[in-house]
Amino acid sequence: MLKDLAQNALKIAEVLGASYAEVRTQLISYELITVDNSVLREFSRTYRAGLGIRVLYNGSFGFSSTNELDKDSIRETVSRAITAARVSKTTRTLGEREPSRGRYVAQWKIRSEDVSDDVKAELIIRANKAGLGIDGIKSSVSRLGIQHDWRYVVSSDGAELEYESYLTGVAHLSVAVESGSMERVSNQESSVSGWEFIEKKDWEEFARNVSELAREAVKAPLPPAGRTRVIADPEMVGLILHEAFGHATEGDLVASGTSILKNRLGEEVASPLVTIVDDGLIEGGYYVPFDDEGSLKKRTVVVEEGLLRSFLTNRESAARLELPVSGNGRAQDFTHIPIVRQTNFFMLPGDWGLEEMVKEVKEGLYLVGKGSSGGQVDTGAGTFTFSAGPSRLIRNGELGGLVRGVVVSGSILETLKGVEAVGKDLRITTSVFGGCGKDSQIVRVGDGGPHILVRELIVGGE
Repeated sequence: MLKDLAQNALKIAEVLGASYAEVRTQLISYELITVDNSVLREFSRTYRAGLGIRVLYNGSFGFSSTNELDKDSIRETVSRAITAARVSKTTRTLGEREPSRGRYVAQWKIRSEDVSDDVKAELIIRANKAGLGIDGIKSSVSRLGIQHDWRYVVSSDGAELEYESYLTGVAHLSVAVESGSMERVSNQESSVSGWEFIEKKDWEEFARNVSELAREAVKAPLPPAGRTRVIADPEMVGLILHEAFGHATEGDLVASGTSILKNRLGEEVASPLVTIVDDGLIEGGYYVPFDDEGSLKKRTVVVEEGLLRSFLTNRESAARLELPVSGNGRAQDFTHIPIVRQTNFFMLPGDWGLEEMVKEVKEGLYLVGKGSSGGQVDTGAGTFTFSAGPSRLIRNGELGGLVRGVVVSGSILETLKGVEAVGKDLRITTSVFGGCGKDSQIVRVGDGGPHILVRELIVGGE
């Protein structure tokens, strides 16, 4: 029915004089179970279904959406989009693309709907109790999240694409208290798959590991403050790349002049060891075979051996920048317009082993992303400040004692140019519990990379 309504909306837009129209229909469900200190605090399911249409009329965009799925409501929604375009004073141009057709389905074996509520609740309660049972842990919160997303995009220039996926995961937070000090450590694991992902892992052990790290970290000292040589693990690399560099590669920010990378195509922005890509279909990441404008998501090489090669684009930013459409026009859901967003943004691996890097550093810090709490980024200035999770000192070419969660800062271009070694490992992760926020929209993303050795970062500590 949703497909038929989308096709009908497209025909109405053409009859009303739109020079271009794209229609998105979506059916999405989200299930969340939260257990707080052995008590089941939440068991919720949210279902949403609707249609959004964007039109180009007299050179201007208009957008409207509805969750009332009958023919009269659809006609009214199209009319509202046309009216919005008529009153707009901004002229838009769309980049050319090859229209595509196809159906894309992520792999899963067991639908979450086929698993009883009791099984789900009991699993996450057991995990929470396991985390709470570690000495020194004063608080424990565990969550189980399940997302089922179906989307259909059709456009007047011939695109017709369908998508379906499941995203499933477990998160755990432990708070340790020792001698008046407190340390919060969290971790999550999610996968684009069905309930089989939950079945194959011991989540009680997962929660215990988080609690044991929190218990150890609350007793740990802060690292020495100052500039230091560091090794960053894949999660930390992903966080820094996505936030500090990935947003600066988004075509709308580049075109508006709010990115440090404007007018820098072809320039050296990183070490020759660094290659960075955005890929919608990488294993471990979020599943994005096409964007919400109906453009296939291409693997975009943003940085190649240190040189800035491209930006991430939707159709409008591609036209402004005179670049190909990379398939990065993404919307939170059918109620939002597509804007330029990352999919899975990561660094390609090199040929160093972790032990080799540690020996090379001799004295420094091993930064860990697990338990990090985000930070602040200025894409125009190219600066960042992030909080890492509990990390380890490097002493005499060996991993040393644990230090509490630290704050690191620096210039993203100086940091990337200071990459001295890139690991042979590669880890990409995503999350069912959050995503990337921009312009009041949140979308699922993935990020990561290998271990890297960086010449210098500013570390806040004692």
